[in-house]
Amino acid sequence: MFSFFNLLKMKKKNIYLLSIILFCVAVTGIFLKYNYKKAADEKKDYVLLERKGVLANSMEWKQAKHTSDSLLALIKDNPTDSKSQLRLASLYIQEARVTGNYAYYDVAAMKYINDVLNLDSLDFNALVFKSLIYMSQHHFADGLVIAHKAQQVNPYNGYVYGLLVDGNVEMGNYDSAVVYADKMAAVRPDLTSYSRVSYVREILGDYSGAIKAMQMAVEAGGPGDEHTEWARYQLANLYQKIGDYKMADTLYQISLSMRPNYAYALAGLAQIAMANKDYKKAISLYIKADSVVDDYSIKEELVDAYQQSGQQQKADQLSKQVIDELNANSQAAVTNQNLGHYADRELAYAYLKIKDNDKALDHALMEYNRRPNNIDVNETVAWVYYCKGDYAKAVPYINVALRTHSKNPVLLSRAALIYYKSGNEQLAKTTIAETSLQNPYIEPELKMEAEKTVAKL
Repeated sequence: MFSFFNLLKMKKKNIYLLSIILFCVAVTGIFLKYNYKKAADEKKDYVLLERKGVLANSMEWKQAKHTSDSLLALIKDNPTDSKSQLRLASLYIQEARVTGNYAYYDVAAMKYINDVLNLDSLDFNALVFKSLIYMSQHHFADGLVIAHKAQQVNPYNGYVYGLLVDGNVEMGNYDSAVVYADKMAAVRPDLTSYSRVSYVREILGDYSGAIKAMQMAVEAGGPGDEHTEWARYQLANLYQKIGDYKMADTLYQISLSMRPNYAYALAGLAQIAMANKDYKKAISLYIKADSVVDDYSIKEELVDAYQQSGQQQKADQLSKQVIDELNANSQAAVTNQNLGHYADRELAYAYLKIKDNDKALDHALMEYNRRPNNIDVNETVAWVYYCKGDYAKAVPYINVALRTHSKNPVLLSRAALIYYKSGNEQLAKTTIAETSLQNPYIEPELKMEAEKTVAKL
């Protein structure tokens, strides 16, 4: 005869077994669903999405659509046509740059890249494209691994060294980045190598050298080409950082004449308008740029413009939209280790905009755990701690952020504020002296705070 306690024990055992069975069924269901979706994605054909607004009227778009249709037809006739698959992947990678729709085109390009790699795991061009997509999604460690693999396949190709520059910069391996930038320039002296030399020089605090190299990049490109105008935008941005707004404005205007409605040139002119406190003009330019390309940095600068013009409700609404979209991308990165944008650094700044410093810190530390040696990531963590009032905690991170002797005016202004609030007035004075608050472009709120601090030193 079973006692009450024996019966209870059996019931608990049965419940435990049932829980295990249900758990196994659930896991199996998730696994099968994932494999079904993966198989469906592998069979899916990706087409060019219709462009919107001014981008839909360009001759470049008509040519891209014609090329895409032709390549898709070739691939349909011959699913092992690796050459056509890689040409299509290249077209989609470029379309992502033009439209900002990385969420769709990175997946599309990766599909055809993986098709090629399934046939030949050492296909050099496929490895290069795969590394490039990983970098664009901020999977920098993964991108660096693939870039090294591609280098082993072909150590004489210049572009692969560019990927090694990018990956090492993002992971904070700056000495290695310098070595690979020199190697790339020696193997492939063109726009892509000169622009990377410029970027490395800027990181090391050499603005005159950075400007010279970026000028060479612009001159090496074809006027109006997207890559050329991106380099021209970067050159103008360098002039802004040293306070030469006249030259920056000229370069942005040239870019717009070469590539009408180029979003980043419009955003650059908006930054100049912000520096002149012409917020109405800045808002108009940012809205126009945002209608052309989907880029969170443009939206966040528009938030600043709304705030400075007293339109706080619009600023808050746009901030929420940015956070929602970034969180969606971030979640995609969690569920798919191969794709999905790691957006934690961007989210940290987005949450700072709405004064949610705790969430900002959570995301800043997530990014730090991936890239503890990167100076930009350390700057982000330091600035979040500053905004939280934890000045002592900010100091070690800002020290790392300054380790390359960067002269970025935003970084130096933030560092000076951190040193001042943590009680080191002398270091704050020395740091702020390295940049002029009257000339370089610094976001208005930071500039005002830095100017107040300078008055106290």
